[in-house]
Amino acid sequence: MKRLPQPRGLLSLAPMFKLTTIGTRAEIEAAQDLLFEADPTPVGAVDAREEARTLWRLDAYAEEREDIETARELIASGFAGLSLAIEPVPERDWVKVSLEGLPAVIAGPFVVAGSHALSAVAPGCTSILIEAGPAFGTGHHGTTKGCLEAYAKLLRHNRPGRVLDVGTGSGVLAIAALKTGASLAIGTDIDAESVRVARENLSLNHAAFRGHMLEASGGRHGRIHAHAPYDLIFANILAGPLVRLSAEFARLTAAGGHVILSGLLNHQEPLVRAAYGGNGLALVDRLHRDGWSTLVYRRPR
Repeated sequence: MKRLPQPRGLLSLAPMFKLTTIGTRAEIEAAQDLLFEADPTPVGAVDAREEARTLWRLDAYAEEREDIETARELIASGFAGLSLAIEPVPERDWVKVSLEGLPAVIAGPFVVAGSHALSAVAPGCTSILIEAGPAFGTGHHGTTKGCLEAYAKLLRHNRPGRVLDVGTGSGVLAIAALKTGASLAIGTDIDAESVRVARENLSLNHAAFRGHMLEASGGRHGRIHAHAPYDLIFANILAGPLVRLSAEFARLTAAGGHVILSGLLNHQEPLVRAAYGGNGLALVDRLHRDGWSTLVYRRPR
């Protein structure tokens, strides 16, 4: 199951609704793209998988009936032939159930895991403790893993001083920066619950004294501008917001600094690349993981 880079709800123990449809692989992948690209997306999680030799299944989840109905209308408008069913999901801590027992994620020198798996981490790795919870970012999703791998490559040449993590979710990227020598990391998210969880994760990882988590949209917060410019900006959000924030990120990045972007599907790269190239940033690396792209930009000195 893929939780979206900017989740709307899908909190633990909350009642949910599920939208299900079955079709060809092309139809299901295109319907999934519609939900991913909606801004804001009406759902909190999407699962697309092979059901039979020629059929695929899509399950989308939302807390509010109104949101799941919006998702149905969105898919129905593009795929009139698909049969769409909505059903309530019994109350349960679905996030915890889905994440508990997952193996540790290894991305370069980083190992991201809950306490159940972190004890088995080999010495010499940079361990990041992220317990099961409602905030996005356990390292298992291709976007988070791509950001960590891209950051690990940057670390071979330099270590950033000040870091901004937009769409921080669980705080995993900001924590990775702090554990590898960053002097300051500010994480932001539009979801208050994610900010709460990220603050807890800072404490669990003994990084709270140099990390700050804020409820904010994009770069619009006084504390963000007070500490600018940044040696590194993470933005693991969605393609639309990435494009809209390109000029702002360029202004917030220090000369010689880097921007690591993810949350975009492979086919969305051209729009994002045009936006950041048009704002004077140079593409220096890109990674593809599970259909998702991670782009690394540098602001010239």
